[in-house]
Amino acid sequence: MSHYHAVVWIDHAEARIFSFNAEDVQESVLHPDRTHLHLHHKAGSIGSGKAGPDAVFLGKVAESLRDFGEFLIVGPGNAKTEFADHIANHEPALRPKLMGIETMDHPTDGQIVAFARKYFRAADRMVH
Repeated sequence: MSHYHAVVWIDHAEARIFSFNAEDVQESVLHPDRTHLHLHHKAGSIGSGKAGPDAVFLGKVAESLRDFGEFLIVGPGNAKTEFADHIANHEPALRPKLMGIETMDHPTDGQIVAFARKYFRAADRMVH
């Protein structure tokens, strides 16, 4: 079954993609190929001491969203904005499909889907 809407919950360890309509939900989960790097920052060194965004992982997540008409990015921390930046800089076809970026800590799968359904219902009312 093909769905028009999707929501991706993303952090640095995984991306959970839910495609849905009013009655049906399908989920896929992606993980980065590399494990999360823990870098230690030395006094007097240049840079933050943090690993940069995983472009390969973000590219895989972006690829999984290509067939949807609209999608929403949710998640805790910086990963959601890093993914949005990746789309803005490397995925021109996805830019108009990104409807929003929202903060969600660690909700259940059901809470993610319920939030996204409510979000898109409100957005659809504003468009029509």
